[in-house]
Amino acid sequence: MRLNLGLYALALVLACAAVVGGVLVYRTHDTSVTDSAEQERYAAVMAAARAEAEAFINIRYDDAQASIDKVAAGATGSFRKQYATSTKGVIQVLQQNKSVMDGSVLWAGVVAVDQDSATVIAATSGTVANVQTGNKPVARNFRLKLDLVLQDGKWLTSNLEFVG
Repeated sequence: MRLNLGLYALALVLACAAVVGGVLVYRTHDTSVTDSAEQERYAAVMAAARAEAEAFINIRYDDAQASIDKVAAGATGSFRKQYATSTKGVIQVLQQNKSVMDGSVLWAGVVAVDQDSATVIAATSGTVANVQTGNKPVARNFRLKLDLVLQDGKWLTSNLEFVG
C-alpha cells in the first residue's frame, strides 16, 4: 500500500513538472515569435527610412525627374502631395543651377516604432556641386527626421524634416 501511495505521489509530481515545463516552453516560444516579429518590423522601418533618405539627398539635374520619382515612390500623405506639387519648380531650379547632390546615410536609428508608425533619425554625408560652387563638390551633411507609416504592408515616409 505504501509503495502504491509513493508511486502515485511520484506520478503526480512528474505530471505537474511536465505541465509547468510545457507552459515554460510555450511562453519561451511565444516570446521568441514576438521578438522575431519586432526585429523584422525594425529592419523594415530602417530599410525604408534609409532608402528614402538616400533618395532625398541624391538628386541630379540631368536626371531630375527620375530623382524626384524615387523620393515620391517612398512617400505618402501630405509629404507626397507637397513633394509632388513642387516638382516642376524643383526641376527648373536643379537644371538652372546644374545641381548634383551625392550622399549616403552614415547612420540611422529608430526613435519610436509601433504596429503602424515609426520615427527615424538619420545622419547623412555628401556633396553638392552646382553653378554657385563653380561645379566643384562642396561637403553637405544633413540630419533628417523621418516619420513613417505602414500602408498596404509597406513603410512609407509621411514627413521629412531637417533637424539640428
